[in-house]
Amino acid sequence: MSDEIDDSRAPLLDHLIELRRRLLFSVAALALMFIACFYFAEPIFGFLVRPLLRAGQNRLIYTQLFEAFFVQLKVAFFSGAMLAFPVIANQLWQFVAPGLYRKEKRALLPFLCATPVLFIAGAALAYYVAVPAALHFLLSYQGDVGGVHQEALPSVDNYLSFVMQFLFAFGIAFLMPVLLMLLERAGIVTRKQLAGARRYAIVGCFAIALVLAPPDAGSMILLAVPLILLYELALIAIWFTERRRAREQPADTKIAQL
Repeated sequence: MSDEIDDSRAPLLDHLIELRRRLLFSVAALALMFIACFYFAEPIFGFLVRPLLRAGQNRLIYTQLFEAFFVQLKVAFFSGAMLAFPVIANQLWQFVAPGLYRKEKRALLPFLCATPVLFIAGAALAYYVAVPAALHFLLSYQGDVGGVHQEALPSVDNYLSFVMQFLFAFGIAFLMPVLLMLLERAGIVTRKQLAGARRYAIVGCFAIALVLAPPDAGSMILLAVPLILLYELALIAIWFTERRRAREQPADTKIAQL
């Protein structure tokens, strides 16, 4: 009985040691990227404020002495996390892959590769389209109101939070096709069920946009419409994968019979 306990304990300890090693690699990558991005925090923040400059606003203030410093820390952390994501994802894959069959590896690897691409696409749409549109709308309230001049004076921390909310909301929302295809691959849903629930999905896309996007109609529409298109794209991708599995299944059956 004690031998069986020792045999089961050894693989568990090996997995824990391997997990610790992968976590240390991930933390080291994040720390290195954070240090590098902290050195370039000012140019990075300068890149993030370009939409504000194009909207005609050339002033940012900070009302607390340490606010500007903490903003640089946040910029370095967010940028470092994005740059370190490929390393972190690779470490996760290296930890999980040995426990997967070859077919499972072939099925999951494309989703892992598509994740950063879709996230960057969503963040780019937010930066180049959604953020400028939202800024033009929100800054249009400046001017004389009842004889009083109304002027926008956003703080550096407030503006950074505003931009990062857009970038992460659009980036995470663009991962919906990966989630839907993984659910279909796991057998939780089928393409017919997803196609039949299209009306509910459209409502759900607007609900997601209501939660993730800043509270103005233009931003919510700019997020909801791409989500609906991505839902349709996921249905098309699932259709192709179903056809490919249908072609592979007879071949596997013949091999099993032999």
